[in-house]
Amino acid sequence: MRTLRLAETANHLPKLIREAEEKEVSFTQFLLDVTTFEQNRREEKQLEKRFKWATFPFYSTLEEFNIQEQKSLSNKKLNQLKDLTWIEQLYNIILLGPPGVGKTHLSIGLGIEALNQGFKVIFTTMGDLISVLKTEEITRKAKTRMKRIREADLVIIDDLMFMAMDKQEANMFFHLINDLYNQASIILTSNKGPKEWGELLGDQAITTAILDRILHRVEIIHLNEDSWRMKHRKTIFGQQSVSN
Repeated sequence: MRTLRLAETANHLPKLIREAEEKEVSFTQFLLDVTTFEQNRREEKQLEKRFKWATFPFYSTLEEFNIQEQKSLSNKKLNQLKDLTWIEQLYNIILLGPPGVGKTHLSIGLGIEALNQGFKVIFTTMGDLISVLKTEEITRKAKTRMKRIREADLVIIDDLMFMAMDKQEANMFFHLINDLYNQASIILTSNKGPKEWGELLGDQAITTAILDRILHRVEIIHLNEDSWRMKHRKTIFGQQSVSN
């Protein structure tokens, strides 16, 4: 079995044989149990690998997303996002709103849902993405990272307005968006709308070209409630209002 690269089954075989003997199963059933075990373990290992490559900063599912604190997002819309047909249709999602309203949580929850349904997902902050783009031709690690980003079904870019770009960085970002166009879906989180992205990118022509590709098929979701972190903040003096 190890020669045939069935290592998982090889390690588990004594238990499978013991269970088959105890249940007195047929040869056909035993063969089915063995092959099913191998298939399940391979799928589990592939999922583990995809989770590792996704590089989520934390683990937050859609079930943990408090929809009651986001009046701008209904249960119906959340369920439509959860069914992920928009990934198959190559739609992009833009999550807009101030800090602390759950943009990153929602993006990660959608990413985890996509992974569990067999899609390849990559999460990156805008700052890390620019850093990797600039070192892609220099380091093997950056080259591998960018290869995974370009091969992903869903790319999540967090904090789009976190940092301003120079013309070279904006140009590299445009080429990435162009590579992903019609190949993958993108989730962008930002505290500013697309009309203000020119401030970040600096070059109006590049901004227009990027927006043309991102907005071709897009759903823009506004999360405009108060910051969850501020509403649930902890202090060393117990419960206090923000004004205090």
